Amino acid sequence: MSKQLLKIAVVTGSRAEYGLFKPLLQLIQKDRSLQLQLLVTGMHLSPEFGLTFQQIETDGYKINEKVEMLISGDTDSAIVKSTAIGMMGMADALQRLQPDWVVVLGDRFETFAAAFAAHQAKIPVAHLHGGELTEGATDDAMRHAITKMSFLHFTSTDIYRKRVIQLGESPDRVLNVGAIGLESVRTLKTLSKKELEKQLDMKFGKLNFLVTYHPVTMEKQTAEQQVRQLLLALDRFPEATLIFTMPNADADGRVIMRLLEQYAKKESDRVKLFTSLGQLRYLSALKQVQLVIGNSSSGIIEVPDMHIASINIGIRQQGRVKSESVIDTKTDTNSIIKAIRYSLSPEFSRKIKKASNPYNKKGTAAAIVARIRKAGKLGSVKKKFYDL
Repeated sequence: MSKQLLKIAVVTGSRAEYGLFKPLLQLIQKDRSLQLQLLVTGMHLSPEFGLTFQQIETDGYKINEKVEMLISGDTDSAIVKSTAIGMMGMADALQRLQPDWVVVLGDRFETFAAAFAAHQAKIPVAHLHGGELTEGATDDAMRHAITKMSFLHFTSTDIYRKRVIQLGESPDRVLNVGAIGLESVRTLKTLSKKELEKQLDMKFGKLNFLVTYHPVTMEKQTAEQQVRQLLLALDRFPEATLIFTMPNADADGRVIMRLLEQYAKKESDRVKLFTSLGQLRYLSALKQVQLVIGNSSSGIIEVPDMHIASINIGIRQQGRVKSESVIDTKTDTNSIIKAIRYSLSPEFSRKIKKASNPYNKKGTAAAIVARIRKAGKLGSVKKKFYDL
């Protein structure tokens, strides 16, 4: 009798998350003892966010389930309703697929919906990037809730591993494996400058900034004011070519989209705006820019590995472990201008060349696969609270 395959369902709801997952997906697909099941949801299925499920299919992956959940809206209420729809869809999808494990990453409401559905179905959850802090985002609470619904934990630093244990998870189920996104940073063959310029229909200048700004979801209606402050700061650097990527599907995200579209139209000679660059073009663009600006986790986790200056604006990422190549700044125009000038100084250029990345660890995807394979088919997902 042939050995039954271990079915691993991986859930992805956004372009960024899929890019991070790719090394893991490749290993699961190659392993003859494992069966990959791919559940695609959230922004992947939305025309507004680029229908990025098509890129997953182009990459050669079979999508086992498409779980619709995003409703059209830019409010907290819309996010709650989307999460509820996602839970219903995930419940049905998991019932059909009957996976042995569900793998989720991070902290977004799409991930929360999947983890809750799996938890209620008594399917063990493996969670990547738990124990982190983003005190300016509602995701912070969802991340810790996902931790409590998960059985295995793969953290990106030792500090985060200790925090997951502090939440009551047994140390033997919590592994520091580093940040999985760094595997692609180190191994992906990026596009040449010429190839990238052709694909993006643009020319890089002597000074180039990559900008991604998301709503600060623990604040009420601050997105418009903060983005206007950022754009005023960027006006002070007219020599810079600007590449903007659109924000995620969060409350007030469409406010930011509208402002960026207006700005790109006004500054069309030096601004390019993209709904989604995708992993290859994003990492290729990083090699051509002198500075990354915004409040995305990528500026803190992946960008430092390339020894590029990163300006982190505001409190969205407050609490994360950061490399010396990251400059924290307030949201007002003058603070952002000051941070940009400092980031471009010879002094800071020397500093980032020596800066190390606290999220760097080799063999991340392999360590995750090995631990899940070792756990195998669990008879029970019961666990005791681990008291310090």
